[in-house]
Amino acid sequence: MAVGARSGTEEPEEPAGRGEQSAASSVHGSRSQSQSEPQGSVPLDKPGTSGTSDTLDPASGEEAGGSMKKAKKPRAFWKELPILIGIALLLALLIKTFLVQAFSIPSDSMQDTLQRGDRVLVDKLTPWFGSKPQRGEVVVFHDPGGWLNETPTPEPNPVQKVLSFIGLMPSAEEKDLIKRVIAVGGDTVECHGSGPVKVNGKALKEDSYIFPGATPCGDRAFGPIHVPKGRIWVMGDHRDDSLDSRYHQNLKGNGTVSEDEVVGRAFTIAWPINRWATLPVPDTFDQPGINKAMAAAPAALGLAGAVPIVMWRRRRLTAGRNPR
Repeated sequence: MAVGARSGTEEPEEPAGRGEQSAASSVHGSRSQSQSEPQGSVPLDKPGTSGTSDTLDPASGEEAGGSMKKAKKPRAFWKELPILIGIALLLALLIKTFLVQAFSIPSDSMQDTLQRGDRVLVDKLTPWFGSKPQRGEVVVFHDPGGWLNETPTPEPNPVQKVLSFIGLMPSAEEKDLIKRVIAVGGDTVECHGSGPVKVNGKALKEDSYIFPGATPCGDRAFGPIHVPKGRIWVMGDHRDDSLDSRYHQNLKGNGTVSEDEVVGRAFTIAWPINRWATLPVPDTFDQPGINKAMAAAPAALGLAGAVPIVMWRRRRLTAGRNPR
């Protein structure tokens, strides 16, 4: 007697000759044995039953029992586009505010280093970490007051305002200037006759950046001028076409610019492509002796600290020799 796997009842053994047929049926699955099941028995995986199946319905993408929800369709690209644009604009605004900003050159005052219409990139990050303007750097700074009163500012259209606000276009409204730092706080700078410009008594060799044919002093001799701490003395590379520190000695600061007004250092020409170049510090600003005033400061401090020690030691030795 064989035991029925599904009905749990005993059935007579199949007569000889039907074994092969039964074996073939068992290969195709137990559903073919439904004829031999007693009435009232329910196959575990028979369709239409109340049991829950784990088989997915290929037409609906759901389980046969309906326990799995329909898969979500990806959002259309046009719905994602505003989000992507918003993120891009936010990143551009952050970059402009804290990292790099583009500026357009509106005049010929920095020829031949910079030409009218050049776009330069200005480093705004390092000043956040305490970096100060250095001699020889090309810097962008806000109008200290009275430098651009005679220069009309073009009125930008709404598109220019938006693009300049997020940093994708140079600002047309801000009153900014671009010059080269010649001297920093603590320096003494001067220029007489046909030059050269002297910083702390050292003559600058400016042939590498000054406009061809221009004299170092231009038409305005000056100095000697002591640059206060926290301020800089700036000049354009085209000395005959630059209203720089030389021409504003009658204003507050005597022609010097506060370091707080400096936006950042211009480090490269980004546009047009055929004008691409970096803006390094000329070698003349690294010559020995130009920092002599700063170099003398540690020695002076060391001497001042050594005097009390020497006097104290001398007093001890003298006291030991006196008779008691």
